[in-house]
Amino acid sequence: MINASQIREHLEVVGSDGGHVGRVDHVVGGEIELAKLDLGGGLKHHLIPITWVDHVDDDGVHLNLTKDDAKARWREKH
Repeated sequence: MINASQIREHLEVVGSDGGHVGRVDHVVGGEIELAKLDLGGGLKHHLIPITWVDHVDDDGVHLNLTKDDAKARWREKH
């Protein structure tokens, strides 16, 4: 189980294929809100569930699905 306190602001979010998904803005409940000012995120806030996180280390937040899968399934914040 991932400890949400390990997920810090500005950490890179990386797919299981090593692809850049975005950067952490902050954690809201059970979701990570990605920074809006990130070209990988299309300059919009997106939300991904913490359940997608495989592990967190000094290099970033590593997901258990690929970059393309994450981007196909993330939720846009309105």
